[in-house]
Amino acid sequence: MEPNRVVHVLIRGRVHGVGFRAWAQHNAELRGIEGWVRNRRDGSVEAVFAGNADSLGAMLKACRQGPSGAQVEDVETREGTLSSIPRPGSGRFEVLGTV
Repeated sequence: MEPNRVVHVLIRGRVHGVGFRAWAQHNAELRGIEGWVRNRRDGSVEAVFAGNADSLGAMLKACRQGPSGAQVEDVETREGTLSSIPRPGSGRFEVLGTV
């Protein structure tokens, strides 16, 4: 089943070294969200979330808080596309390497 919405997200603040990627993967999987998350060399975390509107809203709200130890300063969102997801409809959420 393909997701009905895709969101590209950039999270800034103290988000490296606090387990943000593993936390995001766990929370995405709990909500049935597909996509990926990765660290960026500029100190931010980038993610693509795909799913229904309710699940995405809950995930974005959670990202504004982050895991214990994180200090999220900004969550920038824009609409994404299915081509942003390696395997749309697979139900998978992946942690990718740093860019």
